[in-house]
Amino acid sequence: MSAKARTALTVLQWVLGVVILAESARFVMPGAGREFAGTHMPNIIRLVLGWGEIAGCILLLIPPTATRGAWVLAGVFTLALVIHLLHGMFGVGHLVIYTAAAWAVATGKGD
Repeated sequence: MSAKARTALTVLQWVLGVVILAESARFVMPGAGREFAGTHMPNIIRLVLGWGEIAGCILLLIPPTATRGAWVLAGVFTLALVIHLLHGMFGVGHLVIYTAAAWAVATGKGD
């Protein structure tokens, strides 16, 4: 892999990790529970997805565990995507992009 490609992959890794970590931290806060209640899904789903994302981000941001963290995030995003679709929430473009970014980091860093 070229130096430019490695740099781009590292930037993607860090941007994905920091952005998702910030969003996930907000998602697990008690205030988000009130908004999530409008989905009529059990609160445990919010907590499992949110804490799963946080765990994946922490692993993603530690260089020796970046590949594992990216795979964890790809799995959590895929689960979230399925849950959204099963509940008739079709605005999942951001989840598709996040999943693709996690997959790119996982496969690129795994080499």
